[in-house]
Amino acid sequence: MPYKLLVSTIFGLCLSFTVQAAAPKVAVDIAPLHSLVSQVMEGVGTPTLIIPAEASPHQYTLRPSQARALSNADVVFWMGESYTPWLEKAMDNVATGAVKVEMLEVDGTTIYSFREGVTFEVHDHEEHAAHEGHEIEESQAAHEGHEHNDEHAAHENHEDHEEHAAHEGHEGHEEHASHEGHEEHAAHEGHEDHEEHAAHEGHDHHGADPHAWLDPQNAKVWIVAIQETLSKQDPANKAVYQSNANKALAKLDTLIASTDKSIDALGKVNFVVFHDAYQYFEKRFDIIASGSISLSDAQDPSPARIKEVKNTVEKLSVTCVFTEPQFNPGMVNSVFEGTQVSAIAVMDPLGVDIPLGVGHYNALIENMVLSLQTCK
Repeated sequence: MPYKLLVSTIFGLCLSFTVQAAAPKVAVDIAPLHSLVSQVMEGVGTPTLIIPAEASPHQYTLRPSQARALSNADVVFWMGESYTPWLEKAMDNVATGAVKVEMLEVDGTTIYSFREGVTFEVHDHEEHAAHEGHEIEESQAAHEGHEHNDEHAAHENHEDHEEHAAHEGHEGHEEHASHEGHEEHAAHEGHEDHEEHAAHEGHDHHGADPHAWLDPQNAKVWIVAIQETLSKQDPANKAVYQSNANKALAKLDTLIASTDKSIDALGKVNFVVFHDAYQYFEKRFDIIASGSISLSDAQDPSPARIKEVKNTVEKLSVTCVFTEPQFNPGMVNSVFEGTQVSAIAVMDPLGVDIPLGVGHYNALIENMVLSLQTCK
């Protein structure tokens, strides 16, 4: 090999190694968001996933390897404390030097308030809470001052889990009070079904529903935020991040258009979901669930709520129910035994069976459509 060519080749390899070595170490909490970050980082580095897709982010204990990934991270992208409040404390302990980006706080993200009741009774002024700029108080309350909502309350009842330790010092939540003091039960004495429902559900679910990744329009907003964050941390690869982001945005536009077309072709679908995690997808594509068995925090439903779900199924002629791989399907089967429900299928908000990485997010949304098609 000629001397000049040899020197040029060695220089090029060294430069490539230097750029790769300088790439930031990135950790991401859930698989769909991990996919978006992977798309922007493609060719530069690979982010580390903290919570496996088969686990429930509502109740999870960090493994030592995951704690180390947080400890080594230069940047952490995570949904937010309203989805995984235990993770905030963990990051405060081990990811002290990392830049932390809370996706639910990114400007331009569409945020909805929690839906209430089996059939999602929502006041009109709350339904589109915290659109562009997070202007509605319900959404801000979920983040400002760390006022934990019902997602946090779900962890108060799991004291044997390690992640509960992350919540010590946050006592006095309404859900906790409703179980221990039975104050809500007393307030509704004489209305047994309602009081049981209220004592279990805890409070009115004010604040932001954190399942915002199921709106691909939010994914587009986050792609830009991810690109800007990584470019600031790693200017040497800014051009790569920008190019990858542009490609990801184009793919998301195609995904939104194709999903719209597929949903329109379905027509009317009466279905009930396991827990209320899907309103972002439903509202983006105008296909609304008839109700949910559990709430947005995936707590076990009370007997009163199960009774109400069965009444809803009968009243609305629901024939299709979706369970989730992160939770026990046996409860769904038992709830609808002897009813008119003819199809119990799977709808997965996290993509357990989808390979991690670049293609995960788009495949997740496409699988939502395939799940709905099983109802027809």
